[in-house]
Amino acid sequence: MSGLRVEVCTEELAFADLAPNWRALHRRCSAATPFQSHAWLHSWWLSYGTPGRLRIHLVYRGDELVGAAPLMRVWRPLPALVPLGGAISDFTDVLLDDDCAEEAAAALTGVLIGSARSALIDFGEVRPGAGAERIHANWPGKRRTLTDSGCMELPAAGMDTILAALPSSRAQRVRAKLRKIDALGIEQREVPADDVPGALRTLLALHGLQWQGRGVTREHTRPRFEQHLTRAVSEMTRHGDAVVTEFRLDGQIVACDLTVLSPALAGAYLYGVHPALRDRKVDVATMLLRTNAQRLEGSGRGALSLLRGSEPYKQHWRPELVVNQRFLLARRRTLPLLWASTLHALLRRRAGAVRRELRRRRDERRRPAPERSGPA
Repeated sequence: MSGLRVEVCTEELAFADLAPNWRALHRRCSAATPFQSHAWLHSWWLSYGTPGRLRIHLVYRGDELVGAAPLMRVWRPLPALVPLGGAISDFTDVLLDDDCAEEAAAALTGVLIGSARSALIDFGEVRPGAGAERIHANWPGKRRTLTDSGCMELPAAGMDTILAALPSSRAQRVRAKLRKIDALGIEQREVPADDVPGALRTLLALHGLQWQGRGVTREHTRPRFEQHLTRAVSEMTRHGDAVVTEFRLDGQIVACDLTVLSPALAGAYLYGVHPALRDRKVDVATMLLRTNAQRLEGSGRGALSLLRGSEPYKQHWRPELVVNQRFLLARRRTLPLLWASTLHALLRRRAGAVRRELRRRRDERRRPAPERSGPA
């Protein structure tokens, strides 16, 4: 820890000023995901943050930023320090410079211990191998590890490699779908940063159309989400941390896709599709996957993450299930908060299991009974 100093940033303007130093650290952290980029987190704070609750813990070596834990103070359901990014971010983490990760983690742990006098430290949605694992390992007080969301991951490889992992009959069907897409003459282009705001408006409009009548995620329809996405992705595109792709058929935009990027992985974050494309029997998931596979082949990234959720279309590709972790860290005086938070998580998990079972039984009741054949 020699030569390292720590600070806690609580001011929005000071957070904005961290951008150049933060981008450099993000590049030097091999475990970082796109949701730890400064553009994503600062934009999220502008849309979702509450003034007075910002708690960004920083570690410096001289003037160089070598560690960061972007947190905020919350009071509900329990007093806690939680990562920035909220429910619209698939991963949370700290940033640690690869060249001094152990030292930076130790310094970051020390400053977090001071902040934990009256609040639980609650890192949710931590991807395996993340920097927060070092904080968890260094923590001198009570700690608890819980399972969080599951994410589907594919290798960051070309389409041939992905198809090679499928049964031959399924791979043949996928190739037939790709030939159909090519025969239709669907064109694609990567949207330059200056055109990203307009492209994202189109993406969200198409996203609403594709989910019309099927229960779109409410947050995706709110102005604050569009404002956050526009600010964040415009900046991320300029620095190579995101790419927006438009797909055109007969001169009209029929699909738009947002992929977020980091040294560790690419994440298929959000897309929108015009219903007319599905009416043409285009397999949209296959089209989007090929585009990302072509982009990532030879990039050096470790994975193409389909992010949270286990939707059936993801299962078709035989992805690996990667389960996020949740780290609860407490001191002796905040130990009751750890117990209460653990119990709350357990009860929510059981309630979720009950809801899923009720949905399964409901669907079974609605399923038509098989026809019975008459007597011979």
